[in-house]
Amino acid sequence: MTTTYLFTSLRLGFRNWTDADIVPLATLNADPEVMEFFPAIQDLQQTKEFIARMQELMTTHGYCYYAVDLLHNGAFIGFIGLAEKTFEAAFTPCVDIGWRISKEYWNKGYATEGAQRCLKYALHNLSLPKVVALAPVVNVKSIRIMEKIGMKQAGTFNHPLLLTDQRLCQCALYEALSEEWAS
Repeated sequence: MTTTYLFTSLRLGFRNWTDADIVPLATLNADPEVMEFFPAIQDLQQTKEFIARMQELMTTHGYCYYAVDLLHNGAFIGFIGLAEKTFEAAFTPCVDIGWRISKEYWNKGYATEGAQRCLKYALHNLSLPKVVALAPVVNVKSIRIMEKIGMKQAGTFNHPLLLTDQRLCQCALYEALSEEWAS
């Protein structure tokens, strides 16, 4: 069976979610190392709800945190993509770029490559005026990816959904504006 991708990068294919992704994503979401900068790991039911939300976002907006496969062998590595953020903050509602990759695929440049491609897709193909990225300030690896893909720091904020977590509460906010990506 040949997988149809919405778009690709050099090594990655970006697609909508299927039921076959539930178990691999649940395994990724249950890994404490992968979920280090989240309040808790996620169980199977939370994973199913996440995939349903992503499918709904894809239907209503034409984007989501896409399921991502390696092009050379079709292996599912996690997700990279776009989602709406509507929590109460000065910069919301907004479209966020985010990623979560299985640790066996860390340190190979996949998150950077995929985020760069998704950002280009968001600003050029979807014609979004702005995309933001956010991460707890302690998550220096994700912040480094934001910088590598050309996003600019727009400040820090206390995440309203993480106020009870001292370690994760303060977040960095980065942004990319379409007029700066016109080429």
